[in-house]
Amino acid sequence: MAKGKRIFDPIHRFIELDAGEVALLEAPAVQRLRRLRQLGLAYLAFPSAEHSRFTHALGALAIGTRALEAIRTYSPQAFASERDYTDQRRLLRASLLLHDIGHGPFSHACESVLGIRHEQRTEDILARAEIAQHLAAIDVDAAEVLALITGTSTRYPVLRELVSGPNLDADRMDYLLRDAYFTGVVNGRYDVEQLIASLRVFDHDGHQELGVDGRGVVALESFVLARYWMFATIYFHHTTRAFERVLREGLEELWPDPRVLDPIDEFLAWDDFRVVDAMRTSQSEAARGLRERVTVYGLAAEFNAERDLVTYEACERELRAAYGDAVWSDSQEQLLHRLPLGGDESKPTVRVHVTGRIVDARQASDLIGKLSGKAYWRKLFVRKDRVPLAEARLRCSAIIATGGMPSLFDLGAAD
Repeated sequence: MAKGKRIFDPIHRFIELDAGEVALLEAPAVQRLRRLRQLGLAYLAFPSAEHSRFTHALGALAIGTRALEAIRTYSPQAFASERDYTDQRRLLRASLLLHDIGHGPFSHACESVLGIRHEQRTEDILARAEIAQHLAAIDVDAAEVLALITGTSTRYPVLRELVSGPNLDADRMDYLLRDAYFTGVVNGRYDVEQLIASLRVFDHDGHQELGVDGRGVVALESFVLARYWMFATIYFHHTTRAFERVLREGLEELWPDPRVLDPIDEFLAWDDFRVVDAMRTSQSEAARGLRERVTVYGLAAEFNAERDLVTYEACERELRAAYGDAVWSDSQEQLLHRLPLGGDESKPTVRVHVTGRIVDARQASDLIGKLSGKAYWRKLFVRKDRVPLAEARLRCSAIIATGGMPSLFDLGAAD
């Protein structure tokens, strides 16, 4: 019988697990998370970014537990009884521990090749006897865990926000701190203590919603800025994005028939380590690029958080006219349709209690209001073996200098 454990973590210090949670942690599908890097190929740009989804899962459990404890202290009406709190706490911790089990090798690059989202994999894994039995042993329903992870739960709206919500989820609360720590980039730091202490549950139109007390607005702003900066600095870093493009090509070579990984047992047999090992002897361009860190694509220009795409589109047109299919345009705006860059202005971000009223965070904070709306992180790359990189950059620089007007090359100045 498994015993409880006390696990040391550089972000949250000691993380306590009871015997049932330890048994769940030891399940092979959970242990596999040790072999999935949290930041995928970011280690090729930030050499210390070697941390795993396993450590992140533990961190999400830890910070989510602290958040629920704060809610019990400051919004006790959110729980029908002490037993209700205990039941929700147990469900929350199990859900956060398992929230990433559906990810494949190198996560999103894998999904784009195999064509099956990690949420579907999660459902298949939770249906496996080993996981269902471990959950039943701690009196947790696998169906409720799945509903929280996929964001479809209607029974526990507060837990849904903490597990998979777009704004105040424990997933993001942990990974910002963890990714900043392991990359050495300070941008992911925010006032986590104040943010957690400010969490409140509000009654809105007859249902519960997670929000923050007005005294936590500055902490919420620091959280919003941390996410914004981390996307610009790490998650959309041009080196990472360029190697992810090469990785997709390598995975397509490795799995010419992606359907062979449809069976969940076969899918679980793959992790980051196995992918790298499978490419060890291949002499393909993608395999060599990943194995030896050979940069196939060079950055010609990047456009961070731009709302006006005129200049970007002008640069793309010129590069494609000059170099054809040796140009790759990388667009990332689809990942930002959440706080702080919600694309739908009619949908709330975070509710905030200020001066006796419940308002949207955009009303409580000028900073959050100004960051709201769609923005675009876009980059233009060229293949270094086919395009003179300095020339491509010069073309883009000329257009950028004129605000999207035709470059000197178009006007014949390059002759």
